Amino acid sequence: MKNPSKEQSEAWRRDPNNWKFGVFYFNPEDERLLPPKREGWMGWTTNFANSKSVALLIAIIFLILFQMAFLPKNWII
Repeated sequence: MKNPSKEQSEAWRRDPNNWKFGVFYFNPEDERLLPPKREGWMGWTTNFANSKSVALLIAIIFLILFQMAFLPKNWII
């Protein structure tokens, strides 16, 4: 379900079974790349049940590490 209804999205977010160790969001039914965090006002998180979402997280981490390691210090944003 790519665009869940607001009610379905809230139900997924509030369901403790979708949160591993209370921190990691894991819901195979949710196809969104960046669903809201457990506390919605805190931003977004990665759905670790969605391989595209995990790939996006890895790409972001790689980009940050690449900038830190290979670009001059004054190029880091």
